[in-house]
Parts: sequence; C-alpha cells; structure tokens
Amino acid sequence: MFKRILVANRGEIALRIFRACRELGIESVAVFSEADRGAAYLEMADEAYCIGPPRAGESYLKIDRIISAAEVGNVQAIHPGYGFLAENSHFAEVCRDCDITFIGPSPEAMAMLGDKNSARKMARLADVPTVPGSEGLIESEAQALQLALQFGFPVLIKASAGGGGRGMRVALNELALKSALQQAQAEAEAAFGSTEIYLEKYVEHPKHVEVQVIGDMHGNAVHLWERDCSMQRRHQKLIEESPAPNLPAETRKAMCESAVRLVKLANYHNAGTVEFIVDKQGNYFFIEMNARIQVEHPVTEMVTGIDLIKMQILVAAGEPLPFKQEEIVQRGCAIECRINAEDPEKNFRPTPGLITRIIPPGGFGVRFDSHVHQGYTVSPYYDSMIGKLIVHQPTRAEAIACMKRALRELRVEGIKTTMALQEKILNHTAFIEHHVDTTFIERTWKT
Repeated sequence: MFKRILVANRGEIALRIFRACRELGIESVAVFSEADRGAAYLEMADEAYCIGPPRAGESYLKIDRIISAAEVGNVQAIHPGYGFLAENSHFAEVCRDCDITFIGPSPEAMAMLGDKNSARKMARLADVPTVPGSEGLIESEAQALQLALQFGFPVLIKASAGGGGRGMRVALNELALKSALQQAQAEAEAAFGSTEIYLEKYVEHPKHVEVQVIGDMHGNAVHLWERDCSMQRRHQKLIEESPAPNLPAETRKAMCESAVRLVKLANYHNAGTVEFIVDKQGNYFFIEMNARIQVEHPVTEMVTGIDLIKMQILVAAGEPLPFKQEEIVQRGCAIECRINAEDPEKNFRPTPGLITRIIPPGGFGVRFDSHVHQGYTVSPYYDSMIGKLIVHQPTRAEAIACMKRALRELRVEGIKTTMALQEKILNHTAFIEHHVDTTFIERTWKT
C-alpha cells in the first residue's frame, strides 16, 4: 500500500481524496495555485506545495511542476481527480517514467478510450451499439457533407479529444454544416490543443445514461450499475440519479454488460464511466468513455455502498477487487444536484465572488460534498461548481422530497447559484414522471 499520495487537483474532489487517504492511513500531499493559497480544504492534507499562478495553464496543468512537487513530497502515487490532467495520457506516461503510480488507467488504455474516435472503434469490436457515424476522423468539408447526406440531417460534429460538451456542434442542414465544422474545430483546439473531429447522426431528444465500471490488474472488471444524467444544459450536467428511472430491466442489464465487455477488451484498470444515449424507442448507443472518476460518483456510492475513491487507490496499489458482480446491488434511489456559482436567469453566466454566508443541510440520507465555507471567494479561474448535494432514500419519490427539503435548507449567500432552478426542476411534473431528455432545460426554461 502507498504511504503518501499527491492529489493533482483542487477544491471538492481534492478534499474528497484527502479524506479517503486519511481513512486508509495514507498521508496526502496537496498542490495549489496562488488563487487557492490559504484555502481551508488544504489543511486536510499533510503537506501542500504551491505550483504556480492562478491560471490553470500555469499551475494545475503544468506537468513538470506537479512532478516536482511529487518528488519533493516523496510520494509513491498521484491521484488526478477529475478535470485538469485526469485524462491526459502523456501525464500518466510521465508518472510511470518517474516511477510514480498514476491512480487511473494505463496510458495505453487512456489513449485508446479517452480519444472518442478510437473508443468508438473499440466499442464496435466489443459488440457495443454505437451511433451511426464516420468510421474515422473527418478530413474535409466534402467528406462531412457526404456522410451527413448518407445518415440524414441533423448531424453532430464532435471533437475527438473533447469532453464536457466542448467541441460539439449540431448541424441541422447543409448550410449550417460548414460553420458547425469550423466552430467545433476552433473550440476543440482552444480547449484540447487538437482540431480532430468526427461526425455522427444526431439522436434527437435522447436520455443520457452512463455506467460506472471498475477493473483491477488481475483480470476482474465489474459495473456498479447506471446513472441517469439527462438533466443538463449545454451538455453540462445539473442533476444526476441512480437507478435511471423508466429504464426497462432488460435494457439496463444489456447496457451494463456492454460496458463491462468494452473495458475488458481494452484491458482497462481502475474506475471509469461508459456513457450512452437512449433514443425515444429505447435503443441505446455508446457515445464515449470517461477514463477517470466522475463528478457524480457519489450517486453510485450511495446506492451500492462502495467507496469509489478508496477502490481507485486499492486497485492502483495492485489489490484485487473485493467483490464480484453478483454482490453489487442497487439499494434505494440517490439524486445529486451540482451546486454551481452561476446565474441561470442570465444564460448560466458564472458568478464568482465572496460567499458571505453558507449553511449546509443535514438529516437522514443527506450528503454535502463541498470545499467552500463562509468567507470563501469563488475564483473566476476554475470550474464554477462549489459543491454537490446528494440524497439517498428508499424510493425515488422519497429522494425527490428529501432533495427539495435539503435545497431549501442549504443557504449560500453573496453569489448567485443554480439552486433555485434545481428546485423548480424537482417540482416539474415532467421530471417527477421522468418524461425528460437532454434538451429539457433549453426547451422549458428561457435563460
């Protein structure tokens, strides 16, 4: 087992990993930018090192500075959390070259599944349904048009190295295709340093369902059931839940088994998420794999009782999974609301600033994962999420009631947040009956 782990991240997920390390008897080393200097969550680590200025490109994304901090901190492993370098196969390779364990998949598996184009090829080899689309990357506008006419408009242009909705554009007709290609490539280059794109048929009004998986170094791989992430805006998730409501049992079983086939074929170790869309006819299609822990992992933890961060650390240390597939059972219903420092009434504009007052909720089945506190200043340099509110109850109706109560109880003053909108969503008949899809917010609320 590791003695010391460096956490190459910040905020809520860094704190989550510090806590897991403490419970496992492992010392943790934090890194921070000048923007995060003095943040209270850093006190949970055993040591902390400054790695640069506020901008992520000069701190949290600087591989050489993180490796230097790891060497000074005398760590055996690095946990990347999510975002930043979590899906950077080069970073994982540098860790290996420096004899530091990367707590995540191998660089080879990450490169294979983290790139959306190669992941789709792997999915086809694993007999996992994929959305009809280009066999490889788009090389020209003429090729894109030929494929679009073959599959029929609308089509979706996606960045091969993309994530979080960046580098994605929908083209409704031939006229819109050219600008969609240019916009997707420009956004992809700015966000990921790559202009590689591919094209697929756009599935209208789909549900977004993902499967949590984890594999060890002993040939074992399992799924930890699914999460519904359909409630999102601009491909950014707002509410997640498990089990996915209104999903037929046979579809759930087939989807989860498909996810396991894929990770086994890729020889994938550690935690990951296989993402699918489900059309109006109930057909499911693979869209991508996130080769890391997800923001919404607490939803799965609550319904399975399995600590995914601890499992990541144990698997990276060479331990076999302590459970078999048949032992992993979904119990009750869990819902998560991502609390973002954003103003939904102004197109979800970020609202950085000073939190003058915060009162976290409590009570049976309520969990609030957050690094912020009264007097904390939300930085404009990073993601706007300030916390995750999770509830777990025996039934979905009880979970919705509990979440509404917890949202009312949670007070965040000094900045605008997404909580008021999330409360409206939870009271909406369409959400209660789960007649929603990934376009629900755009169609229902004008922001």
